[in-house]
Amino acid sequence: MNVKVFKNKFSKYIELDQNLAKFTWFGVGGNAEILFMPENEDSLKNFLKNKPQEYKVLAVGAGSNLLIRDNGINGITLITKKLKQISIDNEGIISAQAGATDAEVARFARDNERAGLEFLLGIPGTIGGGIRMNSGAFGSEFKDILIDVTAVNYSGQFKIFSMKELQMGYRKIGISNEWIFCTARFKSSKDNKDNINNKMKQILRLRKTAQPTGVKTGGSTFKNPTGHKAWRLIDQAGCRGLKVGDAIISDKHCNFIINLKNSSAQQIEELGEKVKSKVFETSGINLDWEIQVVGMR
Repeated sequence: MNVKVFKNKFSKYIELDQNLAKFTWFGVGGNAEILFMPENEDSLKNFLKNKPQEYKVLAVGAGSNLLIRDNGINGITLITKKLKQISIDNEGIISAQAGATDAEVARFARDNERAGLEFLLGIPGTIGGGIRMNSGAFGSEFKDILIDVTAVNYSGQFKIFSMKELQMGYRKIGISNEWIFCTARFKSSKDNKDNINNKMKQILRLRKTAQPTGVKTGGSTFKNPTGHKAWRLIDQAGCRGLKVGDAIISDKHCNFIINLKNSSAQQIEELGEKVKSKVFETSGINLDWEIQVVGMR
Protein backbone atom coordinates (compact mmCIF):
# COMPACT_ATOMS: atom_id res chain seq x y z
CA MET A 1 0.00 0.00 0.00
CA ASN A 2 1.47 3.38 -0.95
CA VAL A 3 1.43 6.39 1.34
CA LYS A 4 -1.49 8.14 -0.38
CA VAL A 5 -3.72 5.04 -0.33
CA PHE A 6 -2.70 4.40 3.29
CA LYS A 7 -3.61 7.94 4.35
CA ASN A 8 -6.99 7.71 2.58
CA LYS A 9 -7.83 4.28 4.02
CA PHE A 10 -7.02 5.29 7.58
CA SER A 11 -8.18 8.93 7.41
CA LYS A 12 -10.88 8.20 10.05
CA TYR A 13 -8.23 7.08 12.51
CA ILE A 14 -5.24 9.31 11.81
CA GLU A 15 -4.60 13.03 12.04
CA LEU A 16 -1.96 14.80 9.99
CA ASP A 17 0.39 17.54 11.18
CA GLN A 18 -0.90 17.54 14.76
CA ASN A 19 1.05 19.43 17.43
CA LEU A 20 2.45 17.09 20.07
CA ALA A 21 3.09 19.57 22.91
CA LYS A 22 -0.19 18.70 24.66
CA PHE A 23 0.86 15.03 24.80
CA THR A 24 3.99 15.74 26.89
CA TRP A 25 4.54 16.87 30.46
CA PHE A 26 7.04 19.49 29.34
CA GLY A 27 4.35 21.00 27.11
CA VAL A 28 6.77 21.50 24.21
CA GLY A 29 7.42 19.91 20.85
CA GLY A 30 6.67 20.16 17.14
CA ASN A 31 4.12 18.35 14.97
CA ALA A 32 3.56 14.68 14.20
CA GLU A 33 3.53 13.92 10.47
CA ILE A 34 0.92 11.22 11.25
CA LEU A 35 -0.81 10.83 14.62
CA PHE A 36 -2.57 7.55 15.41
CA MET A 37 -4.53 6.74 18.57
CA PRO A 38 -5.83 3.13 18.48
CA GLU A 39 -9.11 2.26 20.19
CA ASN A 40 -8.00 -1.31 20.96
CA GLU A 41 -5.28 -3.86 20.19
CA ASP A 42 -7.08 -5.12 17.07
CA SER A 43 -7.16 -1.65 15.51
CA LEU A 44 -3.45 -1.28 16.37
CA LYS A 45 -2.63 -4.62 14.71
CA ASN A 46 -4.66 -3.76 11.59
CA PHE A 47 -3.02 -0.35 11.31
CA LEU A 48 0.52 -1.73 11.65
CA LYS A 49 -0.12 -4.50 9.10
CA ASN A 50 -1.30 -1.94 6.54
CA LYS A 51 1.14 0.90 7.06
CA PRO A 52 3.82 1.43 4.40
CA GLN A 53 7.05 -0.30 5.46
CA GLU A 54 9.17 2.85 5.29
CA TYR A 55 7.12 4.55 8.01
CA LYS A 56 8.74 4.40 11.44
CA VAL A 57 6.58 4.33 14.57
CA LEU A 58 7.19 6.12 17.86
CA ALA A 59 4.95 4.95 20.72
CA VAL A 60 4.06 7.65 23.28
CA GLY A 61 2.39 6.95 26.62
CA ALA A 62 1.93 9.72 29.20
CA GLY A 63 4.74 11.79 27.65
CA SER A 64 6.20 12.20 31.13
CA ASN A 65 9.75 11.16 30.31
CA LEU A 66 9.86 12.56 26.82
CA LEU A 67 11.28 15.62 25.08
CA ILE A 68 9.99 16.11 21.53
CA ARG A 69 12.13 18.50 19.52
CA ASP A 70 10.61 21.66 18.03
CA ASN A 71 10.65 20.41 14.42
CA GLY A 72 8.47 17.45 15.30
CA ILE A 73 8.46 13.79 14.30
CA ASN A 74 8.49 12.21 10.84
CA GLY A 75 6.51 9.01 10.32
CA ILE A 76 3.87 7.78 12.76
CA THR A 77 3.42 8.90 16.37
CA LEU A 78 1.33 6.31 18.16
CA ILE A 79 -0.49 7.54 21.29
CA THR A 80 -1.46 4.61 23.54
CA LYS A 81 -3.70 6.48 26.00
CA LYS A 82 -6.91 4.62 24.97
CA LEU A 83 -5.32 1.21 25.63
CA LYS A 84 -5.84 1.33 29.39
CA GLN A 85 -7.75 -1.76 30.56
CA ILE A 86 -6.69 -3.33 33.88
CA SER A 87 -7.85 -6.70 35.25
CA ILE A 88 -6.98 -9.37 37.83
CA ASP A 89 -7.26 -13.16 37.73
CA ASN A 90 -7.99 -15.72 40.48
CA GLU A 91 -4.29 -16.06 41.31
CA GLY A 92 -3.80 -12.34 41.88
CA ILE A 93 -1.97 -11.74 38.59
CA ILE A 94 -2.73 -8.20 37.40
CA SER A 95 -2.92 -7.48 33.66
CA ALA A 96 -2.63 -3.92 32.39
CA GLN A 97 -2.60 -2.47 28.89
CA ALA A 98 0.30 -0.27 27.83
CA GLY A 99 -1.64 3.01 28.04
CA ALA A 100 -2.79 2.52 31.64
CA THR A 101 -0.93 4.89 33.95
CA ASP A 102 1.36 3.47 36.62
CA ALA A 103 -0.70 5.25 39.28
CA GLU A 104 -3.96 3.69 37.99
CA VAL A 105 -2.41 0.22 38.22
CA ALA A 106 -1.11 0.87 41.75
CA ARG A 107 -4.59 1.98 42.87
CA PHE A 108 -6.26 -0.97 41.13
CA ALA A 109 -3.94 -3.36 43.00
CA ARG A 110 -4.75 -1.63 46.30
CA ASP A 111 -8.52 -1.79 45.64
CA ASN A 112 -8.14 -5.54 45.05
CA GLU A 113 -6.01 -5.92 48.22
CA ARG A 114 -2.86 -6.84 46.28
CA ALA A 115 0.55 -5.57 47.42
CA GLY A 116 3.93 -5.11 45.72
CA LEU A 117 2.90 -2.50 43.15
CA GLU A 118 2.77 0.51 45.49
CA PHE A 119 6.00 2.03 44.10
CA LEU A 120 4.25 2.56 40.74
CA LEU A 121 2.47 5.49 42.36
CA GLY A 122 5.81 7.29 42.42
CA ILE A 123 6.43 6.87 38.66
CA PRO A 124 4.69 9.47 36.46
CA GLY A 125 4.12 7.43 33.32
CA THR A 126 2.35 4.53 31.64
CA ILE A 127 2.91 0.79 31.79
CA GLY A 128 4.33 0.64 28.25
CA GLY A 129 6.85 3.40 28.94
CA GLY A 130 7.71 1.89 32.32
CA ILE A 131 8.64 -1.43 30.75
CA ARG A 132 10.58 0.23 27.91
CA MET A 133 12.67 2.15 30.49
CA ASN A 134 12.54 -0.43 33.29
CA SER A 135 11.43 2.56 35.35
CA GLY A 136 11.85 2.54 39.10
CA ALA A 137 11.20 4.50 42.28
CA PHE A 138 11.66 4.07 46.01
CA GLY A 139 13.92 1.02 45.73
CA SER A 140 11.81 -1.01 43.27
CA GLU A 141 11.64 -1.23 39.48
CA PHE A 142 9.46 -2.83 36.82
CA LYS A 143 11.59 -5.96 36.53
CA ASP A 144 10.78 -6.81 40.16
CA ILE A 145 7.07 -7.29 39.43
CA LEU A 146 6.78 -8.07 35.70
CA ILE A 147 5.89 -11.61 34.60
CA ASP A 148 5.65 -11.05 30.84
CA VAL A 149 4.41 -8.61 28.22
CA THR A 150 2.56 -9.09 24.92
CA ALA A 151 3.98 -6.92 22.14
CA VAL A 152 3.23 -6.30 18.48
CA ASN A 153 5.81 -5.45 15.83
CA TYR A 154 5.64 -3.14 12.80
CA SER A 155 4.25 -6.03 10.71
CA GLY A 156 1.33 -6.62 13.10
CA GLN A 157 2.75 -9.85 14.56
CA PHE A 158 2.18 -10.51 18.26
CA LYS A 159 4.71 -12.10 20.62
CA ILE A 160 4.87 -12.69 24.37
CA PHE A 161 8.19 -11.71 25.97
CA SER A 162 9.10 -13.14 29.38
CA MET A 163 10.80 -10.84 31.84
CA LYS A 164 14.05 -12.74 31.16
CA GLU A 165 13.73 -12.30 27.37
CA LEU A 166 13.35 -8.54 27.84
CA GLN A 167 16.88 -8.42 29.38
CA MET A 168 15.90 -5.65 31.76
CA GLY A 169 18.75 -3.58 33.21
CA TYR A 170 19.09 -0.16 34.83
CA ARG A 171 16.68 2.09 32.87
CA LYS A 172 16.94 -0.04 29.76
CA ILE A 173 15.79 -3.27 28.13
CA GLY A 174 17.32 -5.49 25.47
CA ILE A 175 14.68 -5.59 22.73
CA SER A 176 14.31 -3.16 19.84
CA ASN A 177 11.80 -0.32 19.51
CA GLU A 178 10.17 -2.28 16.67
CA TRP A 179 8.16 -4.07 19.38
CA ILE A 180 5.26 -2.02 20.74
CA PHE A 181 3.96 -3.17 24.12
CA CYS A 182 0.27 -4.05 24.40
CA THR A 183 -0.52 -5.86 27.68
CA ALA A 184 1.69 -6.73 30.65
CA ARG A 185 1.15 -9.17 33.52
CA PHE A 186 2.37 -8.44 37.03
CA LYS A 187 2.76 -10.58 40.13
CA SER A 188 1.36 -9.36 43.44
CA SER A 189 0.84 -10.61 46.99
CA LYS A 190 -2.16 -10.54 49.32
CA ASP A 191 -2.38 -7.75 51.91
CA ASN A 192 -5.09 -5.63 53.46
CA LYS A 193 -6.12 -2.33 51.94
CA ASP A 194 -5.09 -0.22 54.94
CA ASN A 195 -1.48 -1.48 54.89
CA ILE A 196 -1.22 -0.86 51.15
CA ASN A 197 -2.82 2.58 51.49
CA ASN A 198 -0.35 3.58 54.20
CA LYS A 199 2.61 2.62 51.98
CA MET A 200 1.11 4.61 49.11
CA LYS A 201 0.55 7.68 51.28
CA GLN A 202 4.19 7.51 52.40
CA ILE A 203 5.35 7.33 48.76
CA LEU A 204 3.24 10.38 47.87
CA ARG A 205 4.62 12.29 50.87
CA LEU A 206 8.22 11.44 49.96
CA ARG A 207 7.65 12.39 46.34
CA LYS A 208 6.09 15.72 47.26
CA THR A 209 8.92 16.51 49.67
CA ALA A 210 11.77 15.52 47.37
CA GLN A 211 10.57 16.35 43.85
CA PRO A 212 9.00 19.32 42.06
CA THR A 213 5.26 18.71 41.58
CA GLY A 214 2.55 20.71 39.83
CA VAL A 215 5.03 22.10 37.27
CA LYS A 216 5.91 21.33 33.64
CA THR A 217 8.76 18.85 33.99
CA GLY A 218 9.89 15.54 32.54
CA GLY A 219 10.85 13.43 35.55
CA SER A 220 14.48 12.52 36.24
CA THR A 221 16.61 14.07 33.51
CA PHE A 222 19.74 11.92 33.78
CA LYS A 223 20.46 8.32 34.81
CA ASN A 224 22.47 7.75 37.98
CA PRO A 225 26.03 6.77 36.95
CA THR A 226 27.33 3.64 38.69
CA GLY A 227 28.20 4.52 42.30
CA HIS A 228 26.91 8.09 42.02
CA LYS A 229 23.70 10.12 42.30
CA ALA A 230 23.08 12.34 39.26
CA TRP A 231 21.50 15.12 41.35
CA ARG A 232 24.57 15.32 43.61
CA LEU A 233 26.97 15.58 40.65
CA ILE A 234 24.77 18.30 39.13
CA ASP A 235 24.69 20.18 42.44
CA GLN A 236 28.47 19.89 42.91
CA ALA A 237 28.94 21.28 39.39
CA GLY A 238 27.04 24.43 40.46
CA CYS A 239 24.05 23.81 38.20
CA ARG A 240 21.21 24.21 40.72
CA GLY A 241 19.01 27.02 39.35
CA LEU A 242 20.89 27.16 36.02
CA LYS A 243 18.73 28.60 33.22
CA VAL A 244 18.51 28.65 29.45
CA GLY A 245 15.58 30.82 28.34
CA ASP A 246 12.51 29.57 30.21
CA ALA A 247 14.10 26.20 31.08
CA ILE A 248 15.59 25.92 34.56
CA ILE A 249 17.20 23.29 36.79
CA SER A 250 14.90 22.76 39.76
CA ASP A 251 16.01 24.19 43.12
CA LYS A 252 14.12 21.40 44.87
CA HIS A 253 15.75 18.48 43.04
CA CYS A 254 18.45 19.35 40.55
CA ASN A 255 18.00 16.25 38.39
CA PHE A 256 14.74 17.84 37.18
CA ILE A 257 14.40 20.44 34.41
CA ILE A 258 11.34 22.70 34.61
CA ASN A 259 9.64 24.59 31.81
CA LEU A 260 8.83 27.80 33.69
CA LYS A 261 6.34 29.03 31.12
CA ASN A 262 7.24 29.26 27.43
CA SER A 263 10.42 27.23 27.02
CA SER A 264 11.16 25.60 23.68
CA ALA A 265 12.36 22.02 23.39
CA GLN A 266 15.66 23.40 22.12
CA GLN A 267 16.16 25.41 25.32
CA ILE A 268 15.45 22.33 27.48
CA GLU A 269 17.87 20.19 25.46
CA GLU A 270 20.50 22.96 25.49
CA LEU A 271 20.19 23.26 29.28
CA GLY A 272 20.60 19.49 29.65
CA GLU A 273 23.71 19.49 27.44
CA LYS A 274 25.13 22.42 29.43
CA VAL A 275 24.63 20.46 32.66
CA LYS A 276 26.33 17.39 31.12
CA SER A 277 29.30 19.52 30.12
CA LYS A 278 29.66 21.16 33.57
CA VAL A 279 29.38 17.81 35.36
CA PHE A 280 32.09 16.35 33.11
CA GLU A 281 34.36 19.35 33.80
CA THR A 282 34.02 18.99 37.58
CA SER A 283 33.89 15.21 37.98
CA GLY A 284 35.07 13.57 34.75
CA ILE A 285 31.76 11.69 34.67
CA ASN A 286 29.59 11.61 31.56
CA LEU A 287 25.87 11.80 32.38
CA ASP A 288 23.42 9.89 30.16
CA TRP A 289 19.95 11.26 29.43
CA GLU A 290 17.16 9.35 31.16
CA ILE A 291 14.60 11.48 29.35
CA GLN A 292 14.03 10.24 25.82
CA VAL A 293 14.87 13.01 23.35
CA VAL A 294 13.19 12.46 19.97
CA GLY A 295 12.36 14.26 16.75
CA MET A 296 14.08 16.57 14.29
CA ARG A 297 16.41 19.34 15.40
